[in-house]
Amino acid sequence: MARFIKLSHADNILLAVDPLAAGEKAGDIAARTRIPRGHKMAMRDIAADEPIVKYGQTIGFARGPIAVGDWVHEHNVYLRDFERDYGYGADARQTPVVPEGERATFMGYRRPNGKVGTRNYIATLTSVNCSASVARFIAEEVNRSGILRDYPNVDGIISLVHGTGCGIDTKGPAYDLLKRTQWGFATNPNVGGVLMVGLGCEAFQIPRWMQSYGIEENTTFRTMTIQETGGTRKTVDAGVKAIVEMLPIVNAARRTPQPASELVLALQCGGSDGYSGISANPALGAAVDLLVAQGGTAVLSETPEIYGAEHLLTRRAESRAVGEKLIERIRWWEDYTARHDMEMNNNPSPGNKLGGLTTILEKSLGASAKGGTTNLRAVLEYAEPINERGLVFMDTPGYDPVSATGQVAGGANILCFTTGRGSAFGCKPTPSIKLASNSFIFEQMRDDMDINCGDILDGVTLAEKGEEIFAEILRVASGGRTRSEVLGYGDNEFVPWSLGATM
Repeated sequence: MARFIKLSHADNILLAVDPLAAGEKAGDIAARTRIPRGHKMAMRDIAADEPIVKYGQTIGFARGPIAVGDWVHEHNVYLRDFERDYGYGADARQTPVVPEGERATFMGYRRPNGKVGTRNYIATLTSVNCSASVARFIAEEVNRSGILRDYPNVDGIISLVHGTGCGIDTKGPAYDLLKRTQWGFATNPNVGGVLMVGLGCEAFQIPRWMQSYGIEENTTFRTMTIQETGGTRKTVDAGVKAIVEMLPIVNAARRTPQPASELVLALQCGGSDGYSGISANPALGAAVDLLVAQGGTAVLSETPEIYGAEHLLTRRAESRAVGEKLIERIRWWEDYTARHDMEMNNNPSPGNKLGGLTTILEKSLGASAKGGTTNLRAVLEYAEPINERGLVFMDTPGYDPVSATGQVAGGANILCFTTGRGSAFGCKPTPSIKLASNSFIFEQMRDDMDINCGDILDGVTLAEKGEEIFAEILRVASGGRTRSEVLGYGDNEFVPWSLGATM
């Protein structure tokens, strides 16, 4: 008999773990038509406009009568507004804490400001797209030279370039977001040295940026512009010289035992499918609960992908103010999408729908499971410093590179990324652990995936998988390489959120 899952006693659909042919049974119910794997089948007759219920929550409404055994997907499901009970703080509970003497440790880099890194990179940052090529040339020349063999504690030279920095209002949101993001990467504990390269005439002026944060040049923070240095070749030469001078200082850093409470874990999901919300995401949530109990921090993000599940988070808010700030961000997104002739249900993507997700509500209910079960302690703007411990939320787009860029700018020193369809992603300077929601994609993209969560569908418990993920987080934080690092991902995934008009 084909495997299937009913997630809640209140559900009126089941999930087909294996594909069902017409006439094939899932329990006592025969499929009226073919049901693809990871998709939904009606468990009973559902009347027109009646809610479609999964996880015990409404994920949409029936376009017309749906018969028991029917395939339930976008052809017969629609979305409309309905009331939600935000119940601010109603489900907030005291978080269990592991005694300090029993807490897990990892081998990390303790920085002079007290933060702890899991990697030790030198980064070439850019103030503007016009200096992107030069920043890349500098990093490539140092990496090609072979000099890094003499500095084994330096993980590499990375170029974090972007497509903006000019044609923007210097008093507008685009400037403010870029300013905050650049400062966050420059001070991320996984970065031991920084070279900031500009053109010279751009809107995003390096001296103004430095002044706003009280930055001064020093042995591990250098700046230059192409115009002042004398052109491309001279700037590349000067940049290589600056990095070579940094190498002995950055290499002097050593890994030492650090408590797991120093981990700031970014949570991401991309290329989700019908299994994501029942395997990889809740398993990652179980690992998040373990980390929070250790005194660590987890950062849930992707505001468009908690849309429809926000009421579950507000009920866990540590204060009413935290819950109300989350709803304020939801309302901002509703207005933002409307102004651009879009709607929140433009997400899920075509790939998500092929994988079994029908509406944004269904996707969000699964995505929010990454956040575990502990209290929501803070809601942050994009790229704001993450200063709270425990579970926090950062307002970001759902687009993975932009969202992860904000989290790393906030201070995330490690990242877990769940996927059901198969995402190719890395996130230097922060290592990215890839979790497959099903065994098929784990084997299909074996070189990209770190952990298979598909075995949850075969009987492995969420608690067991959470322990496995937490152990992998500690291993990677201590220097163990992820699949995406072995493949070389991460330099091109620095994508700051750009708001406002391009002039």
